[in-house]
Amino acid sequence: MLCLIAGTSVKSLAQAPEYMDLKLKDLSGRIVRLSDYKGKVVLLNFWATWCPPCRAEVPELVKLQKEYWNRGLRIIGITYPPTNRGEVRRFVRDWTINYPILAGTQKTKALFYKGETLPITVIVDRTGRVHELIEGILLPEEFEEIVRPLLETKASPVAHANR
Repeated sequence: MLCLIAGTSVKSLAQAPEYMDLKLKDLSGRIVRLSDYKGKVVLLNFWATWCPPCRAEVPELVKLQKEYWNRGLRIIGITYPPTNRGEVRRFVRDWTINYPILAGTQKTKALFYKGETLPITVIVDRTGRVHELIEGILLPEEFEEIVRPLLETKASPVAHANR
């Protein structure tokens, strides 16, 4: 597994229609559906407790979630196996993570990205379309250039009617 520090934007994404049907369990065992976040800008952050760049990225993600929550940003952390739930719970508590953490699988990650890099962040727009994927840490410049414009736009009612 390759852990990247600097982010790299990947434009050509293989569209996987089943990603909107994605259902994963949170740390309490509750099922969370990606489709529940339609109308929000979602950052799916694939990470692991053992990945140094993943750990380094957490404080910025916590800050972004707090700052942009009211504008429709939702960050969802998805653990990448192997993972120990007790260790993940301690990590979440120790780092005061303010966004949901879901238990992922290799198959989950492969819906979006076939590579071995961690962290990766999948950016999903308000209509539920995968907008972009960032390999490595999501840099502040990338957030400003890619994510902030998505937060400025509102989801089209027509786009929701067609889903």
